[in-house]
Order: sequence, then C-alpha cells, then structure tokens
Amino acid sequence: MNTPTVATAQQIQVIVDLLEHKPGALLPILHELQNTFDYIPPIAIAIIAKSLRQTSAEIHGVISFYRHFHTEKNARHRLEICRAEACQARGARTLERHAKKTLAVDYHQSTADRNITLDPVYCLGNCSCGPNIRVGNDIIGRVDNDKFDRIVENLATQGVQIQ
Repeated sequence: MNTPTVATAQQIQVIVDLLEHKPGALLPILHELQNTFDYIPPIAIAIIAKSLRQTSAEIHGVISFYRHFHTEKNARHRLEICRAEACQARGARTLERHAKKTLAVDYHQSTADRNITLDPVYCLGNCSCGPNIRVGNDIIGRVDNDKFDRIVENLATQGVQIQ
C-alpha cells in the first residue's frame, strides 16, 4: 500500500486527464486514485463524471460494485476474512462472528481507534488451510478465535502478525 496523501481537486484532475482517453477509462482512473490516495476521495466522483460525461450516480455505482474501491480512508491495518465456501466449511462463519464482536464493527467499518478496517474477501487461494485472513499483503491460515485475538493484539501493539 502506498503512503496515502491528502487529495486535492487539482491532483485528482491531473490523474483523470492522464487516463480519460484510455478505452474503458473509468476503471484505470479509479485504480490510480485508489493507489495514490488509498481510497477514492468523494470529491473525485464529480470530477470523473464531468470528464467522462457520465453521471455521478454511474461513477458511484461502479465504485460501490467493486469492493476493492473505498470512499473512506481505511484504518491503519486492513484485515480481511475469507468468506469462500472452503473457508466456511472450516469455520470462517464462527471466526467472522467473533471478529465482528471483538472489534465491535461490521464489514467495511473501522475500529474506533482507526487501527483495523474489517472487510470480507471471497478467496485467498489458501483453501486447504482455512479459515484464512489477510492482513495487508500477508495471508494467515488456520485462524481460530484465539489466533485471531493474538493477531489483533499484535496489530494494536506493534503491528506484527502471527503466521
């Protein structure tokens, strides 16, 4: 993840101008904004809509369809729980309930201290070791409630994950 910066209309317009002529420009623009700012700044929607001659509703519809895109800055750590069938068969639903209760958030929300954003993911490709979570770019397998609690505790203290 890039270090997020504060988004200005001018910075957003530069990105849009650079990519608006590409075929299917909306997704490349959204990806570049997400990579640059770590989220899609809300002021970007009107700028993109005007440049691509679309409605703000159309732009927002694409952003909300793809879970990769976020319109709010994430917390310090993004923790994703795999919800695919293989992980569900290995206890992901129990882990999911525990995570939501422990963190006092639902999916797509951040903890009050802005340390963890909890998101679902639909396959991490580590099916035989489920249930799986991903913290940042690290996939961690065989996560039960106790292991989850240790991971969260480590993220709160020094950001080190338990493999």
